[in-house]
Amino acid sequence: MSLKNVSGSLLRRVLLLDGVASGAMGLLMAAAAGPMGPLLGLDPALLRTAGLGLIPFALLLGYLASRATLPAWPVWFVVAVNALWVVDSVLLMTHGPTTPTGLGVLFVAAQAAAVALFAVLEYAGLRRGTAALA
Repeated sequence: MSLKNVSGSLLRRVLLLDGVASGAMGLLMAAAAGPMGPLLGLDPALLRTAGLGLIPFALLLGYLASRATLPAWPVWFVVAVNALWVVDSVLLMTHGPTTPTGLGVLFVAAQAAAVALFAVLEYAGLRRGTAALA
């Protein structure tokens, strides 16, 4: 499956929406890490670093969404990165270097849930796109 090209409007729409959400969250976390840190009980440097990491990821998602067809492997990469984000979010809440406030737990959990949903939808779009080519 990884050698085939994938296409499909579901996949492109989900990648675009993930890109917009990732970019917006990245900009928010990078720009407002100072005030958000104490409010969420999270280290501002961690928020800023995560936010700055989301910006190139969002650009990659936008690029992938703009392609009519693409190899499956970049989409698998996106699914894997999103899954890793969810795992890291859970670890941050349970074993992280800081103790999130109640609002911080809600913030991290909501992000993790949204990213998990994106991963599931991207996987579904990937499966649908490759099934259409089989």
